[in-house]
Amino acid sequence: MDRRLVRRALDRYMAPAKRHNPRPVHLVVDGTYFGERKEGKSWCFIVARDPYACENILWSFEETETTSGYTWLRDGLNELGYTVLSVTGDGFSGIKAAFYEAPFQMCHVHMERLVVRGTTRKPQTKAGQVLLALVRTLHQHTNSHLFHTRLKAYVEQYQSFLNEKTIHPLSGEQSWTHEDLRRAVHCLLRHEKYLFTFEHDKEIPKTTNSLEGHFRHTKKLLHIHHGASRGNVQKILHSIFLASTTAPNKKRLDETL
Repeated sequence: MDRRLVRRALDRYMAPAKRHNPRPVHLVVDGTYFGERKEGKSWCFIVARDPYACENILWSFEETETTSGYTWLRDGLNELGYTVLSVTGDGFSGIKAAFYEAPFQMCHVHMERLVVRGTTRKPQTKAGQVLLALVRTLHQHTNSHLFHTRLKAYVEQYQSFLNEKTIHPLSGEQSWTHEDLRRAVHCLLRHEKYLFTFEHDKEIPKTTNSLEGHFRHTKKLLHIHHGASRGNVQKILHSIFLASTTAPNKKRLDETL
């Protein structure tokens, strides 16, 4: 089809409303951005997904991730009759604040990424290498007691190294010598209590991988319509979310759209 015909079809298209099946759900919740990550040039959508049914339950288009946006998701789910059994998300505090009544599981993949910001993927210091190795044990069969013991031992062993300061010769001011590594350690300590929520219920997802993969697939589909207006991009996204799964068959698409 000619590009103009596609644009006209998108302009005329009105997506149907989603049909809901209220039930108890373990959610994965996350957001992803479009456009340049500059003020006024980017926007995002946030999604609550049932990873076991591979179903996007509720979503919203926002200018940026905010607590109020995730609160809207929570209120919408409650009004529709869903019972949120747990929420798995990244380190954005707005998710925990919005879904304060549900057990929260910190995504293990996002936890590793936060630590890598301070260590890099190829740490040059022994302290960085040990911390990266420690956070990667989350992907193995570790438990909360063992992880806590190892983290406590790490802090005790490298406390002096982490507390080293550098004096700047010109200004005389002091700063942490290993500031990025310190930040990574504090980030891990801050999120530790949310890393093993799944131990209380094995149905709680440990990661947001279900949404991460869906986001990647969705953006590949959108690349076909590169240059489409924001309004039409959101129509396309809405239709993909209605289809829910990353690879729906024709029968399901016909029933949904």
